[in-house]
Amino acid sequence: MRENDMLEKDEIFSKVLRAGRRTYFFDVRATKADDYYITITESKKFTEEDGSFHYKKHKIYLYKEDFAAFREILDEMTEYVLSSKGEEVISERHQKDFKKEYQTEKEEGKGSFTDIDFDDI
Repeated sequence: MRENDMLEKDEIFSKVLRAGRRTYFFDVRATKADDYYITITESKKFTEEDGSFHYKKHKIYLYKEDFAAFREILDEMTEYVLSSKGEEVISERHQKDFKKEYQTEKEEGKGSFTDIDFDDI
């Protein structure tokens, strides 16, 4: 068994955020010493020309001694982006994914999203 597999064997609490072709997984896990930490995984689906697909995943490990500083910087960056133009800012690179997700939600009658606060994690 790989070391990462052993570290992540104890999943305590999980949340999922679907955002277009990306999915974010927020997981509270425990080490062998029963110390909790958070993993944030971004999974993005890629479709090949033959119709097959694969996922690319990127993972962040966040330990509780870093929570306060991480949250402070995330809050600052979020506030900067949201207030920079007085409206929601989406780069051209992400417009395609955003429009697709927006249309899908609108068609399904959802039209809203869940606001995740790090206090909830």
